[in-house]
Amino acid sequence: MRNVHCLNSISKVGLNELPKTYQIHNDIQFADAVLVRSAVMHEIKLSDSVLAVARAGAGVNNIPLDDYAKQGVVVFNTPGANANAVKELSIAGMLLASRDIKGGMNWIDQNKGTPEIAKTVEKVKAQFGGTEIFNKSIGIIGLGAIGIMLAKACHALGMKVYGTKRNLESLQGEDLPKDMILVKSKEELFPHCDFISLNLPLSADTKQMIDKKALNQMKDGVIIINFARDALVHDLDLKEAIETKKVRKYVTDFPNDITANMEGVIAIPHLGASTEEAEENCAFMAVNQIVEYIENGNITNSVNFPDINVDKKNAPHRVTLLYDAKIDIHDKVHPYFSKKDVVQCVDRKNSKYGYTIVDMNDELNLDLIKAIQKIEGIFKIRVI
Repeated sequence: MRNVHCLNSISKVGLNELPKTYQIHNDIQFADAVLVRSAVMHEIKLSDSVLAVARAGAGVNNIPLDDYAKQGVVVFNTPGANANAVKELSIAGMLLASRDIKGGMNWIDQNKGTPEIAKTVEKVKAQFGGTEIFNKSIGIIGLGAIGIMLAKACHALGMKVYGTKRNLESLQGEDLPKDMILVKSKEELFPHCDFISLNLPLSADTKQMIDKKALNQMKDGVIIINFARDALVHDLDLKEAIETKKVRKYVTDFPNDITANMEGVIAIPHLGASTEEAEENCAFMAVNQIVEYIENGNITNSVNFPDINVDKKNAPHRVTLLYDAKIDIHDKVHPYFSKKDVVQCVDRKNSKYGYTIVDMNDELNLDLIKAIQKIEGIFKIRVI
């Protein structure tokens, strides 16, 4: 029986996908796999039994990817599973920032006991007026699953859409609006856009990318939509830009102790992926990824190891190896398989880590497994 531990509440739609040979276990130390949403794992030391961690969502800054990789733990995420939910809330954020809906509703709450409220509304409503998003321009920084869906939705609402991402070539084949304007850098879209939407992961390269220099290149009265991560924006530079009216509104799904107390900020309590549908989609994808990896060794949507998906071709024995990309796998490991009846050998590497699948007719004996495991740079060898 395989054990799965849930660090957060996981949709039953996903958990029902687990085979009968899997069970939910309350103790992470006995887990073969871990399912997580937003729980922070940086201080969690996993036992040797853990083969995989699956994040039911896209962002993985709550997981120590390199530490787990070196323990031979494959970390997955579920890109695109919650994209529609985030797209819809992003549009809601744009509307909240364009028209003072929140201010008007607050006024109703404060005056709902007034008998003449229907008449008074007509006198005060002008102070809650705003602008339409039709015919406005939006710049989308990061054209992944969410960014692409947002681009299409904004175009359908009559907006002029600009977009950029690190690898524009990867957009070939995507059904983007024909008159969408793709630019090579965020700086190229700043001066043209009434809205700037951040749809990219947090990394050393993107941390505080929206700083004073970036803000100064934007249109006066720009509205910034951040449903990605709070640290993409320099909070104090943002505060100054709001005070000088450079930024009209800042909408964020990741409030912190600074932005939550800042005028001109519409703060939403991390609801981007909090829909029934998104939670079900993420859980469904995460469960299928860990089961496929544990049962067959195939990797899809890993954020630390390279993806591999290989049919077994009826070979009775499969061996998988997780290793440091710095070692020469062909020189160090492949000789151990040279006298075996190897059906196929597939190897993939990224900049840090490598993964090999070897299918063969002969069984790999225990002595060979132990010898391979002792090789420096081999994180985990597994026989399936």
